[in-house]
Amino acid sequence: MPVFHESCSEQIQAQTVIIIHPGSQNIRIGRASDLNPVTMLHAVARRRLPNGMIRKDTYLPPLVTKTKELTQAMEESRLQVSHTLQSCLQSDGRRRYATPPQQIAAFNRRSNPEVLAINNEDWVKTDSDVIIGDDIINLNPDEDYNIHFPYRRGDLHVHSGPGGSLTAVLADLKTIWEYVIAKKLNIPLRDLKHYKAVLVIPDIYNRQYLKELMTLVLCHINFGSCFLLQDHVAATFGAGLGYACVVDVGHEKTSVSCVEDGISHRNTRVRMDYGGGDITQTFFWLLQKSAFPYKTCDPLNRPDAVLLSELKKEFCHVDLNVCGSQEKSFLVKKPKAPVEKYILQVGDECLIAPLSLFQPELFKITGTHNAHVQKRYTGDSEDPHDDNYLRETSRRGIKENLEQTLELQEEVAPPAVTGEEEVVVDNVDAAPIVISNRDLDAPREFVVGPQQLLGLDHAVLQSIDRCPTEDLKRKMYSCILVVGSGMKFQGIGMWLHNRISLQIPYVYRAEQLDIITQPKEMDPGMTSWKGAAILSCLESAQELWITQEEWERFGVRVLRERAPFMWWQ
Repeated sequence: MPVFHESCSEQIQAQTVIIIHPGSQNIRIGRASDLNPVTMLHAVARRRLPNGMIRKDTYLPPLVTKTKELTQAMEESRLQVSHTLQSCLQSDGRRRYATPPQQIAAFNRRSNPEVLAINNEDWVKTDSDVIIGDDIINLNPDEDYNIHFPYRRGDLHVHSGPGGSLTAVLADLKTIWEYVIAKKLNIPLRDLKHYKAVLVIPDIYNRQYLKELMTLVLCHINFGSCFLLQDHVAATFGAGLGYACVVDVGHEKTSVSCVEDGISHRNTRVRMDYGGGDITQTFFWLLQKSAFPYKTCDPLNRPDAVLLSELKKEFCHVDLNVCGSQEKSFLVKKPKAPVEKYILQVGDECLIAPLSLFQPELFKITGTHNAHVQKRYTGDSEDPHDDNYLRETSRRGIKENLEQTLELQEEVAPPAVTGEEEVVVDNVDAAPIVISNRDLDAPREFVVGPQQLLGLDHAVLQSIDRCPTEDLKRKMYSCILVVGSGMKFQGIGMWLHNRISLQIPYVYRAEQLDIITQPKEMDPGMTSWKGAAILSCLESAQELWITQEEWERFGVRVLRERAPFMWWQ
């Protein structure tokens, strides 16, 4: 009987916990008791004021101007990947072969669309001043709406354009999240004081943004309580792993860190400004090189951008047994326009696009892509026990210990008088400063290639190399967990396995290198959301909740004490 009561209690608790996992493309929100969350486009369209400034965030990462130098660099990278593929073997031991792009282009130039019917679907009705989520895709481009994606490259999309202030971005988040909760989950907003929220945050986080997000969730959306959880930590819970080197490939960012027992080691964290959307744009560039028959395709056009994303998911793979040209077909559907069917041939561009994760020079078509590490905490005016306080007290403690040691040495043996080698008290401050800062310094930068871009395999190797102990490094090489929706290509896990195996330090080669690309046979895009749902119902999570009253009273101090990660690191 007690077991029954406990399970009922856990079920009731799970129904009153809302898991929020925001991303650059999609938002996932659902009860902890739900099998799957509500997933929809994480965007809002607002009717533009008369003579107002135009702002239309794009569905895919925007392209940069193709200069001669850019085109040449990308072509060299394409040839490099192509030559690597041609040197690979099929599973039966035969060498791979490829159909020349010129031959594929000749077929595609002769391909004309077949008109099937007229699409009678209309553009989305635009009575409202605000349109949220998937409806934005079919919003008439002639309508006077500004479109905002509140997350970009894995973090809040604060910029200098219209609607780009932090206040405006938080207002967009409030509008989208409240819409999903009220309309999709059917929870009245006035009842949210009886609900708890878990907000999944990036592994590399901006502390100022976290403070604003806590205020948004607790004071503006009015949840009863909340806690923050890093996405990589959540992923290990979702996959049922005690430790893993987590590789998270999203729509616009790729991040790596080493997680053990619910802690993401700060020095191992790195985030690159590229993801699945950049793969889509690279794939489109490769298709154009082979005379893509849908000549008017424009990634700035939202229905075309969605079509390109679907073609990437359907066509791209890393199956070395697929050689030569393949014939494919697709439909182009737009409101109040003819439905057109295209037939085309594709070749190794279907493999080269996903492999651009390992040859990120191919992503230059979408601009510069930096590698980010966790910034050092520089203190907070709201927090009397911030980093500055900790550093000063640690200095003082070391200085006092050093002075006591010097006094003791003087009592035992008076110093010899040698002029310049006398112990000078003024220098006592110097040594403690170095010692006390050693663990608080920002991690050293990740080493990038000659093109100033960090490939996925090198990011994994360098992340593991930054683990504090040899034992932990061995653990991480034995378990690499791939999550996120940007790397769902057949065979890419084996390619990553082979790339890591070739470069792994000799002392760790005895370890069994295990790469998990579909944890517990679930969609890897759901892993972090599911992990947050599991963690929220554990007994150990009960001490993590921060109530609205506590947040209003103590602010960032309570976050520093309760957050399930090292706030000052």
